Amino acid sequence: MMTAVPLPLPSRSVAFLSMPSNEPGTDVQASTVPSMLDLVRLSPRLLFPPGGVDLYRQIALLTEMSADDEVLHVACGKGVSLGYFVTEFCVQGSGVDADPTMVEFAEGRSRDDGLGDRLQFQTGRSDALPYRDEIFDVVVGEIGLANHCDPADAIRELVRVSKPGGFVVLVQLVWKAPVEEVRRVVLAAHLGAQPLMVVEWKRLLREQGVEELLVQDWSDEETAFRSAVVKPFLDFAELFTLTEKIGILRRAWARWGWKGVRTLLTREREVHRLLTRERILGLDLLKGRKEGSVQGSTETPAAESEPAMAAEHPKAAEAVDDAAYEKKVAPKASAESGAEGTETAGLPLFGNEGEQI
Repeated sequence: MMTAVPLPLPSRSVAFLSMPSNEPGTDVQASTVPSMLDLVRLSPRLLFPPGGVDLYRQIALLTEMSADDEVLHVACGKGVSLGYFVTEFCVQGSGVDADPTMVEFAEGRSRDDGLGDRLQFQTGRSDALPYRDEIFDVVVGEIGLANHCDPADAIRELVRVSKPGGFVVLVQLVWKAPVEEVRRVVLAAHLGAQPLMVVEWKRLLREQGVEELLVQDWSDEETAFRSAVVKPFLDFAELFTLTEKIGILRRAWARWGWKGVRTLLTREREVHRLLTRERILGLDLLKGRKEGSVQGSTETPAAESEPAMAAEHPKAAEAVDDAAYEKKVAPKASAESGAEGTETAGLPLFGNEGEQI
């Protein structure tokens, strides 16, 4: 049995060579080299992120989401999954995305849907969230969480704005087999997201005081909570019709010019190969609690809540704890390697830098 050992995170000097600058005040959307995530976001179609509605229903169940909970979704895109939490579970939703175009779209759609009093969106960086400390019951970090910053800095921010005892959730791409560091950088730039090994994501969460970690694999046929395998990243080549592709490429040309379109076409082929042939990319849900407890909490122990979760999702019994997950996934990975300042009703408090609650 292979023993899981800590893996070194990619160094800053290498990991962000192809990423927009992470210096304070830098516009993270200034890059003239768009990624595949940028391309998919140009679609006028409202798309759930990878994992679909089943994954986000599972997040709501695992975090015991209920009416009036404050939920933050980081790298929220057009706000599709956050809108789902608001309409289905009556929470108060806040979304953050680095792309102002996505934020503008999400705000307009929430108003059109009559949800403007329960949904609010902000343009902001994952590593500098525009909120005070400890105000959210649930914080979800989406796939684009670390596409412009160090993953450790983004996770530190997720934990900072979570209440003591609150839930921190990641929906992230993972390498299912070891990938050479330089190739990690190239593929991350192509995708517009930074995959890590699952043990790396878990280590980052633990280092920020996230406890009771639970990991679920949403890309593997044997462990995903669905009846069929779904690719861990939206595949442009298969997802859109020819007419839709032409429309998206026209929008890309208007935004990034011909250089951007040529880059997108090259990256599309590489990402399609990564998803279809190599199959070294996975999608994992990681859930934990920020250390500490909410005063007066009547929290149900995790062990007591598992039967209810299993009843809702028959395959939920396959979810494994931290140690068991490593024992199951690490050997498989080894084998394959051979091959998003005023108080507003219902909304959290915005704070200035250095301000404390």
